[in-house]
Amino acid sequence: MSTNLYVGPNQYASFRVIRHVVDIGILEEWPSARLGKDFIDGLIAALPGIEEHGCSYRTPGGFVRRMREDEGTWIAHIAEHVALELQCVAGNEVSFGRTRSAGEVGHYNLVYAYIHRDVGLAAGKLAIKLLIHLMPEEVQQQLDYELDPDFDWDEELRSFIKHAQRHAFGPSTASLVAAAEERDVPWLRLNKHSLVQFGHGKHQQRIQATITSETKHIAVEISCDKEDTHHLLNDLGLPVPKQYMVYGPREAVRAARKIGYPVVVKPLNANHGRGVSINLDNKTDVAAAFDVAQEAGTSAAVLVESYITGFDHRMLVVGDELVAVAKRVPGHVVGDGKSTIEALIEKVNEDPRRGVGHEKVLTKLELDHQAMRLMKNAGHTAETVLPEGETFYLRDTANLSTGGTAIDLTDVVHPDNRDMAIRAVGAVGLDVGGVDFLTDDISKSYKAIGGAIVEVNAAPGFRMHVAPSEGESRDVAGKVLDMLFPPDRPRQIPIAAITGTNGKTTTARMLAHIMKNCGHTVGLTTSDGVYVDGKQIMKGDTTGPQSAQMVLRNPTVDFAVLETARGGIVRSGLGFQNCNVGACLNVSSDHLGLGGIDTIEQLARIKRIVPESATDTVVLNADDKNCLLMADYCDAEHILYVTMNREHALVKQHIDAHGKAVVLEKGMNGDMIAIYDNCTHLPVIWTHLIPATVEGKAMHNVENAMFAIAMAYSFGVDVEQIELAMKSFNTTFSQAPGRMNVFEKLPFRVVLDYAHNAAAFEEITGLVDKLDTHHRKTIVVSCPGDRRDEDVTEACEILAGHYDRYILKADDNRRGRGETEIPDMMRAQLLGHGVAEDAITIIPDEQEAVAHGLETSEEGDLLLVIGDNVTRSWKQIVRFGKDKEPVFEARQPEKSKKTAAALEELIDFDDLLVSDDRGVRLARNEDEDGD
Repeated sequence: MSTNLYVGPNQYASFRVIRHVVDIGILEEWPSARLGKDFIDGLIAALPGIEEHGCSYRTPGGFVRRMREDEGTWIAHIAEHVALELQCVAGNEVSFGRTRSAGEVGHYNLVYAYIHRDVGLAAGKLAIKLLIHLMPEEVQQQLDYELDPDFDWDEELRSFIKHAQRHAFGPSTASLVAAAEERDVPWLRLNKHSLVQFGHGKHQQRIQATITSETKHIAVEISCDKEDTHHLLNDLGLPVPKQYMVYGPREAVRAARKIGYPVVVKPLNANHGRGVSINLDNKTDVAAAFDVAQEAGTSAAVLVESYITGFDHRMLVVGDELVAVAKRVPGHVVGDGKSTIEALIEKVNEDPRRGVGHEKVLTKLELDHQAMRLMKNAGHTAETVLPEGETFYLRDTANLSTGGTAIDLTDVVHPDNRDMAIRAVGAVGLDVGGVDFLTDDISKSYKAIGGAIVEVNAAPGFRMHVAPSEGESRDVAGKVLDMLFPPDRPRQIPIAAITGTNGKTTTARMLAHIMKNCGHTVGLTTSDGVYVDGKQIMKGDTTGPQSAQMVLRNPTVDFAVLETARGGIVRSGLGFQNCNVGACLNVSSDHLGLGGIDTIEQLARIKRIVPESATDTVVLNADDKNCLLMADYCDAEHILYVTMNREHALVKQHIDAHGKAVVLEKGMNGDMIAIYDNCTHLPVIWTHLIPATVEGKAMHNVENAMFAIAMAYSFGVDVEQIELAMKSFNTTFSQAPGRMNVFEKLPFRVVLDYAHNAAAFEEITGLVDKLDTHHRKTIVVSCPGDRRDEDVTEACEILAGHYDRYILKADDNRRGRGETEIPDMMRAQLLGHGVAEDAITIIPDEQEAVAHGLETSEEGDLLLVIGDNVTRSWKQIVRFGKDKEPVFEARQPEKSKKTAAALEELIDFDDLLVSDDRGVRLARNEDEDGD
């Protein structure tokens, strides 16, 4: 029915998952036990690893037991396990899954973890295809599903594994990503291949396979040119074979004669052993090998060099350290006196460590062109029976990707050989390099027994070191990460994440303003665009995970402020794994009935994901019980409460327990925002000194300022710096578009705001009530079309009686509503609440409605425009005033206060308090299911 791909923490897990909403239809009547023994046994035969799934029993075999016991389990749950097992078979080790009813009978939320997007999605599709083909025929006939008459499971699985390999990381990249996760280094995949970013913002490093941000381009160019590499090493006295560069078969033969047979012929610039022919002892083979080498390379030139006997060793150097050595053995079979070569290959491929391509630690052997050539040279065919104990090599080279094996010898390498490898990689200029060294015994010095460097490789593979066939696994990827991020180098930038129903954008802008004043290059996401260092780089509602990652990928950003809205979390999760400071400003009824979120409690659970991701400090509204209840779910080191009620009993206990809080306190000169930290009282700023609060009257912006101050303080900003920044933050359109922007250059005052729910209407109307010097108060307003009818009713109840004129419009995007459905509904509600009929005007088009409001306003009036397209509305207001003279002067009204909720209104009789070294908080009052 629908699919969600979650890229970060979400309502189901703290990591990547896929959610399919599925309708199993008549299969609701066919649980696994009724589908029968053949169905269950067929599934186990197709995917034997299913037998290891524990499911709710938490022991191997638990899931199979679930399928067999009583009536069994349902097909959506089975599909979850099959999707997980398929990914594991393809080398993507995942284990988390959860399948729950989606409300209606037969509808399920099928959730499972994934590592790579395309692999996870393909696993879900193949899981359903397999299960349907395993069902009894009588069930299949009842399904609206087109069966494949040529369905071949082995072929389907092989195709899926190959598909997975195309989209999954290769073994080297995968090991680097794993090493990053072990070190808590965040990572982002930048393309469908092996380009990966480690770290965030200005501290990021990138890798592509094993090329890093620190790898010099010229060093890669040198390593790719085998002749240049040969000359560099030779000039430094390092052991290399004799070598000539040739351009034709006849020239290759002459070079071979000069060197002396046997020789090696290889491309000038190829890798992975492609086009290399070794141990050639006659001119015919040399001439033929020239063509093979030229075809494999990208240059017309081919190299002919002396054939060095000895074992093939890969010596891996990272920085100035030899971190691993592996002896590589070409793919081979060993005769048993009974089996043919083809049968021996099949036997070797039965090794569970061997797979297709990079699927597993070893690659399956193949009877391909090269193997056939070597058999022909030896006088063998695929049907030849080798004598017992005789080894026959199916490859010239020992690459793991062609079926070779690796034996770790890191601990026995001779110091001279160690120094030689480090010097060779340093000579080429690589930060990560692989030296191919031939010698009979790596534990003895090349100076004593000989040996030669045949190649120095950029982007060396790590598989042979991470998962050798024999010997100890080496954490070579960890060495690379430690080189890229030494102890004194930061790995990520500070991240502040802000959620809530109202006030997110203003709070985010306030915090970004503070941090910019402190000298940071701030990346900011808001509902009106992405900003870097104050410059908008993208317009639109950018409060989802893609926008967050846009900031975290920017190499100039050193501080991230991320407004994080409900919609993005519900659709795709967070765009980051953790933030340093996470805040929830409030939770009120908005967007209910959308995305499966029908109650305020469900909405709070979604918004709680942001503070749950905080590691240092979680900032919560102590005047909102839904926010208070979040504290006990958060693992952040500190809990900081924000309250406008100085007498808040829980906050007072929290402060007495050495907790942190930001409190609004009444003083002789007005209201003071103060910080409490470890029983220390720190006054910050009088609210009337913050321009955005309209001399302290706009209480919603007072509260927003308190949250911005709390978050800035949590990042270690001095109180003096916070005060200075807040004094210069105002709500001009350029600084906070659509957030209480005031235009005073007309005979009347115009206020533009983006209020779009009942709570926001209440806040802005409360401010309008305080501005009681105006002759008439007019509001141009609508409600978004995707809000519930009861939300529109609540909004009208709040607005009724506070304005002299109501100009009702519709948003540009009706969101499924009729042309005038919303304004008509609002008119009916306003009339029902006592608003006079002649005070209401319906003008559906927003531009026409705003124009009417401007044209009919008189000197001393207040016009409040609740804009949908705030940029267009602001331009309309400003242009209307081009020929007008400002004459409006307002007297100072009495201030009224936003009433803070009493503790008794927030805490129920049976609510429990928890007190520990983080302070005091409400205990969680629900058990949430897990799988």
